[in-house]
Amino acid sequence: MKRFIQLKDGRKMPGLGMGTWYMGDDPGKEAAEADAVRAGINAGVTLIDTAEMYGSGRSERLVGKAIKGCTREELFLVSKVLPNNAGRRNIFTSLEHTLARLGTDYLDLYLLHWRGSVPLRETVECMEELTARGKIRGWGVSNLDKNDMEELFRVPGGENCLVNQVLYHLGSRGIEYDLLPWMEAHNVACMAYCPLAQAGSLRRGLIQSETVKKIAEKHNITPLQVLLAFDLLKDNVIPIPKSSSREHTLENAAALEVELDEEDRERLNQAFPAPDHPTWLDIV
Repeated sequence: MKRFIQLKDGRKMPGLGMGTWYMGDDPGKEAAEADAVRAGINAGVTLIDTAEMYGSGRSERLVGKAIKGCTREELFLVSKVLPNNAGRRNIFTSLEHTLARLGTDYLDLYLLHWRGSVPLRETVECMEELTARGKIRGWGVSNLDKNDMEELFRVPGGENCLVNQVLYHLGSRGIEYDLLPWMEAHNVACMAYCPLAQAGSLRRGLIQSETVKKIAEKHNITPLQVLLAFDLLKDNVIPIPKSSSREHTLENAAALEVELDEEDRERLNQAFPAPDHPTWLDIV
């Protein structure tokens, strides 16, 4: 299974990461959550995704505690700026606050969390300036559909977007119809958030699927590892599952060793087919 993908700026980005949504919110869980992040790093999952929105900075602060003492160059840190902070008025201060909470002096990637009222042109100009200053190594976006991406690429410098982070998993394959092919054609990597689906009926439907369970039994893995392995099949997709425990983090990391064969892929495609028409971009 792929360990890295090549970004258009020449850098290598880990092919599997860790998400941190809702982490850092409960002080009583902080030690276990930080331990989960460190376990992932020690298992070779060095990509960590967070955002200033998550817990109003508490997730970034948790990550900062978890990575303290790690070799910074071995990590790939990603954070996201809120839309209302993504213009010249606020973005530079927002980034400084993010860096302070993380305890680092640069980000490997800085993403626009979703599209807001700040013009894309202004956000791109700021991202390019932050890159030139060395505050970020590169930038991208999140939750942008194909029309948004086409508009972004018409903005001067917009073609320097390295990543679009969107929801993608076996039960939500809408991006495969038009967005993902467009991104592949323009060498924009896809970070897949919620690759294990959200809690609730959809997630239960996926992990209790007879197809998923049989494939899991065949490879002696868990149904959740099947879901991760599905995302990892795509050369341009980087799943970033969240885990608050060491056990689940190591289970996620082990998905890198899973090789789904053609029979597995065909069975998953039959049970959970990709749409044959444009769909709305799923957002959680």
